[in-house]
Amino acid sequence: MIEGRHNGRKVLVSGAASGIGAAIALRYCQEGATVALLDLNPQTLHEQGEALRAQGFKVAWQAADVGDFDQCQQACTRLAEAVGAIDTLVNNAGISPKHDGKPAPIWQMTAEEWQRVVAVNLNGAFNLSRLLSPQMVEQRFGRIISMSSVAGSAYLPLVAAHYSATKAAIIGFTRHLAGELGEYGITANALAPGRIETPLLKTVALAANEAVIADTPLLRLGQPWEVADAACYLSAPESAFITGQVLDVAGGWLMR
Repeated sequence: MIEGRHNGRKVLVSGAASGIGAAIALRYCQEGATVALLDLNPQTLHEQGEALRAQGFKVAWQAADVGDFDQCQQACTRLAEAVGAIDTLVNNAGISPKHDGKPAPIWQMTAEEWQRVVAVNLNGAFNLSRLLSPQMVEQRFGRIISMSSVAGSAYLPLVAAHYSATKAAIIGFTRHLAGELGEYGITANALAPGRIETPLLKTVALAANEAVIADTPLLRLGQPWEVADAACYLSAPESAFITGQVLDVAGGWLMR
């Protein structure tokens, strides 16, 4: 954390109610930003927003399904009214469905599950980027950070095909945004976390996480705040000449 590094910035974080998203929202608050929280779960979102506000941070929140363009549009309008024009977007919302702790193989996956993962993990990043980029173009400044995964560039049996496909697509999406928006002073980068110690990991067998730790050079799981630090770096002044990149936050696991 670098206190004051994001003073005056207006940041929207999707999937901000828990896990990595909550850590990212907190870190931006600690660095001086005004933060807009977006999440599907209204109760958890409200609790997270109130907790940040109780610490004296400037926050606003709005429940919405990132996979639904109309809901995103309404939420962005309300959040902009509350905090001002958003200049930094963190596309963090994502899901990775499991069945009895295991991902569905392609021959058992339902079309509905595939479509839902694509809607949240990929369409959500498009929806928010589409809605917030016009203001960034107008002010000739913006930062877009999207959440990929090490599963976006390597086979990972801990997740299913829809998750890997969307996380690979986020990389292509990010690089296209970087090329398209660069002339307007907007950077676009992606983060590729490895195994991060969040409540989501409790849905996976302990042995699976222990196997990942054994294959990770740093011999541990990552922490949500470490992903948050990486996100803040990619929108900070010292990274102003970095765009179109994918930064692994994985302790060396699945190095490319």
